[in-house]
Amino acid sequence: MSSVAMIQGVNPIVAMPFTAQGEVDFTSFRRLVAHLSGLGVNGLTLFGIASEFPKLDDGERLQLAEIYLDELSGKRLFRALSITDHSTDLAVRRARLYQSMGADALMLLPPFFLQPSLAAVQAHISAVLEAVTIPVMVQYAPGETGFPVTPHQLAEVAKRYPHAVFKIECNPPVDYTREFLQQAPDAHVLNGYAGLYMLHMLDVGGKGVMPGCSFSEIYVRIYRHWLAGEHQQAVQLHNALLPYIQRWMQHCEYIIQIEKTILQRRGIIADDYCRKPGWQLADEDLKTIDSFISQFNLSV
Repeated sequence: MSSVAMIQGVNPIVAMPFTAQGEVDFTSFRRLVAHLSGLGVNGLTLFGIASEFPKLDDGERLQLAEIYLDELSGKRLFRALSITDHSTDLAVRRARLYQSMGADALMLLPPFFLQPSLAAVQAHISAVLEAVTIPVMVQYAPGETGFPVTPHQLAEVAKRYPHAVFKIECNPPVDYTREFLQQAPDAHVLNGYAGLYMLHMLDVGGKGVMPGCSFSEIYVRIYRHWLAGEHQQAVQLHNALLPYIQRWMQHCEYIIQIEKTILQRRGIIADDYCRKPGWQLADEDLKTIDSFISQFNLSV
């Protein structure tokens, strides 16, 4: 199996635990990574949007990357690190660093600060892809970046770079993905967006889902049902999850805080602090979280 083909199934984005004082909680981070690696997920990614990457300094990021790669060394899952720099020069430098540190794959959030031209964004993506040999998951998240790319433009990247993987997060993503795969049938597609469209994306040719990490076992169960051809069971479980994630995905900071609070309620991390600016949960949110944990029988 090629390194690109290994990137499939359930691949959560690792949350970032902080202490109540806002410092990185490395003890909780190690406990979280160990917990996730034992759930049957296919891979993990660090420094995605759900990792609160804009709220980390470079020293913290490097230390976390080292711990993450070391803690998961020898595990039967791929370890990805996200490249989020808006400077092409820095993105290339960081991509090479992460590859040299032993990352199995990268995720690339294209630059959008100050609205670079399409040509500049394309050059950025190409520069990172040409800088490394490991798979690179190119994110398409126009809701978060405000930067639209057509399926044809994305297909051109797929045709040129066989080690590119595509994380498609437009809302909704299904028609876009179908058109993209018609133009680049060999392309490898994943979907994030809390798995809202998980089953539809698998049905049109997607290879996996990249949700948050606080209830990863639910996505693993859905995916295993789907793989086994037990589509009715997959749909039933996904339908039970949908009302929660539809509500929580109203805003990125909302679901980031929800996921963090679920992890804290489950005893996996010590505190649910998110670095500011963030999202303040209401009492009703906390009641919903407790009902959710009880309904799905989530424990450590």
